[in-house]
Amino acid sequence: MAKPTPIKIPELGDFADVPVVEILVAPGDQISPETPLLTLESDKATMEVPSPVAGTVADIVVKVGDIVSTGSVIMHAKVVDGKASAEAEPASESEPAPEPAPEPELERELEPKLEPASEAKLESELESEPAPAAAEAPPIPEPIDQPLPEPARPTGDGPLPHASPGVRRFARELGADLSQIQGSGKHGRILQGDVSAWVKQRLGQGGAAGGAMPVIDFSRFGKTSEQPLGRIKQISGPHLHRAWQAIPHVTHHEHADITDLEAFRRDTQARTEGRISLLAFVIKALVAAMREYPIFNASLAPDGKALILKHYFNIGIAVDTPNGLVVPVLRAVEHKGVLELAAELGAVSARAREGKLGPADLEGGCITISSLGGIGGSSFAPIINAPEVAILGLSRARMQPVWDGEVFEPRLMLPLSLSYDHRVIDGAEGARFAAKLAGDLSDPRNLLL
Repeated sequence: MAKPTPIKIPELGDFADVPVVEILVAPGDQISPETPLLTLESDKATMEVPSPVAGTVADIVVKVGDIVSTGSVIMHAKVVDGKASAEAEPASESEPAPEPAPEPELERELEPKLEPASEAKLESELESEPAPAAAEAPPIPEPIDQPLPEPARPTGDGPLPHASPGVRRFARELGADLSQIQGSGKHGRILQGDVSAWVKQRLGQGGAAGGAMPVIDFSRFGKTSEQPLGRIKQISGPHLHRAWQAIPHVTHHEHADITDLEAFRRDTQARTEGRISLLAFVIKALVAAMREYPIFNASLAPDGKALILKHYFNIGIAVDTPNGLVVPVLRAVEHKGVLELAAELGAVSARAREGKLGPADLEGGCITISSLGGIGGSSFAPIINAPEVAILGLSRARMQPVWDGEVFEPRLMLPLSLSYDHRVIDGAEGARFAAKLAGDLSDPRNLLL
């Protein structure tokens, strides 16, 4: 009798230690190549593992909640013809699992729509899409596992720490324990700088993503209920928190006059009888700006002393899905036209919403676009998707009166919010990049050159 064939987790790229969230088959079930066997959920996406063989499920060796990586055996199958497909053995079990990829931390955005110009509704929808994964990020200190201790209360059993009333008040506000702080002032007096240094040291030791927050029984004030936080938010939250703490963010706000671009987009869409998203034009303009200012297409080296400049252009687009935010990546966009980008945007957004993105769809981003145009708002400050050094936020386009030197004209203005890493990019570079981007969007001819 033929020995059952082991079915293993296929190549997951930089993903490792991914939990099993759903098992889709049972022992005795008939399977064929591409039959979904189970569902994995990383912090970036939910993905189904297809069968590489045809046959019958003999047994299942994993359960919901188990952690798997590339090459992990998940079940055995009695293969119909006695032969396993080559994919059944994707990797040696002795092969070490790859390191997990750095987490992206972004804002939500999905197929935004621009506001109406005059009385006619503009259907320029800024679609949402792919996520990044680029060069390795410099090490980021982990946030603290334990909240800062409550300040010491006088008990009468020992001398009070030597500090002024002002310093004691400062310590109480920060939750610092004066009894654990060594004073640097005269006769060991604790100074405000000593308190600040102690708090910084504790923050650098790692801990809870939310910092020191008090535990409050909210039911004392009225009826409450509890809703579990989605897994993607549970995992991405600490990464967003670390990025916000470790990266000195600066956000530059700009407006692009897209009146002519929107007219060109609508005319092109009518002639091609296909949907063309404004986001496709934004991607082309973004690549042009990155070519002129290559510092925006870079990542810090692990030692923080050099830049890794990238000579490819992969753009991550934040997509708001029912399961949470994911950021698939459009690759080699510099070689694609607007029509090709528009089609790819629609396809990858649909796969993201259906939970069908694979690891390869979420890796290799150079910069991320987060669009809230379909929801509203005039500006926001998106969080950088480390190890990238910048992220572009798009808000809803609105008709505004613009002075042309003689009269006010109604113009369609698109708000741009560019957040960048101030360790890498200074204010003048950020302003020039945003001006270049806005200028190219204002004249569609620039995007065709």
